[in-house]
Amino acid sequence: MAKLILFRHFKSQWNLENRFTGWTDVPLCREGKEKVPEIAEKLAEAKIDVVYTSPLMRNMHSCLLVLEKGEKYPIFRHFEGRMEKWGKFHDLKKNYLPVFVNEALNERYYGDLQGLNKKEIIEKYGEEQVHLWRRGYKNTPPGGENLADVVKRVKPFHEKFIEKDLKEGKNVLVVASHNSLRALIKEIEKISDEDIINVEVPYAGIIEYEYREGVYHIKNKT
Repeated sequence: MAKLILFRHFKSQWNLENRFTGWTDVPLCREGKEKVPEIAEKLAEAKIDVVYTSPLMRNMHSCLLVLEKGEKYPIFRHFEGRMEKWGKFHDLKKNYLPVFVNEALNERYYGDLQGLNKKEIIEKYGEEQVHLWRRGYKNTPPGGENLADVVKRVKPFHEKFIEKDLKEGKNVLVVASHNSLRALIKEIEKISDEDIINVEVPYAGIIEYEYREGVYHIKNKT
């Protein structure tokens, strides 16, 4: 029986400033890391075999923070550009933990809204419309992606890499942004297009599944 653990990154500076972040590469803020020791301890006990994350700094930094108590040393492997070819190595010793980096796990692209204050956008367009842009399935923010677009890039990645590892009995950790995780949850839990609007994952939130005979079973949500 393998485990899949989904982890949303710690709060970023633009989360703190209530801005639409999307693909803007904003670092974590100084606040909101109180759970690091607890989560690092929990993941060390889970005996993670492989990690997947995105190239966004807030996700990669969160990876390093929560893996700090593990027995294995994280080595980041990239899927794109020269980092994919030139970052390879062959001597994968037992004390190394592979962390695979792919932009398929990036946050939803918020287009024209990126960098803007959420409160000001709500005042301009209305709370209901902004909520649909942020949580709806086929509601597209100006110039950006809707959640259906995120599912299109997350679903094949899940099937090709994450599920393959689980079928091999590996314990998998995914450290990602809110909407890429919501897209994964939609696929894993078979949530309808209408009900996905109600799915939220808090900062530093964890969802743990057990994977048995091709079926996901929710074990824990925090």
